[in-house]
Amino acid sequence: MAKDPAFLFYSSDFLNGVADLTMEERGQFITLLCLQHQKGTLTDKTIRLCLGSVSVDVLSKFTKDKDGNFYNERLMDEIEKRIQFTESRRNNGSKGGRPKNNTKPLGLAKHNLMEDENENENEDININKTKCTFEEVYEYMAIRIGAEQAKIEAEKFVNYYTSNGWKVGKNPMKSWQHAANTWIINSKQYAKGTSNNQRKLTKGEQFNLDGYNLINATSFGAGDYDRLFG
Repeated sequence: MAKDPAFLFYSSDFLNGVADLTMEERGQFITLLCLQHQKGTLTDKTIRLCLGSVSVDVLSKFTKDKDGNFYNERLMDEIEKRIQFTESRRNNGSKGGRPKNNTKPLGLAKHNLMEDENENENEDININKTKCTFEEVYEYMAIRIGAEQAKIEAEKFVNYYTSNGWKVGKNPMKSWQHAANTWIINSKQYAKGTSNNQRKLTKGEQFNLDGYNLINATSFGAGDYDRLFG
């Protein structure tokens, strides 16, 4: 699948958000947003190579993930909305599209389609918001982390949430896509065999983990223990 070439840009929100930045800093900020959109989370090296020195005020607009990479939360949300919009259109198309509307058009200009869909996303994106199949999660993750890693993480994701009744913490899951995004972000931290994430389990903890894997046909490792039983 080709890289999405665009994301929604709200001029009023942008101007309000950069009111405390100089014109040079505003250029740095919009450049970093474009880089994140095309490359994902940004490493220190990527930022230095593309922009050189970036002001502290500009970097304050970004959050650091567990790997020390930078991302803008608002942009992450807008990218996710557009992905869901595209997927909902594809699903609708596979089912023959929307029913025909017998009302004749009045010739009036419509609002921007993408913006209108985002404002009414709860109407349009109701397909598999909570429960999902391995194939759906695999397809969703493969776009983001590659096919091989997606096979592993999608199986873990579906088995884990199937076993806990599709809950995030103590609450029912509202959107499996959002949960999958969080899973992807955390996958490196909890990856099996990663030395800086491993700790030695006690005999009781190892017994619990082995039992969980046996019952749920999973292959979680020591790095997953605190997430599963914490």
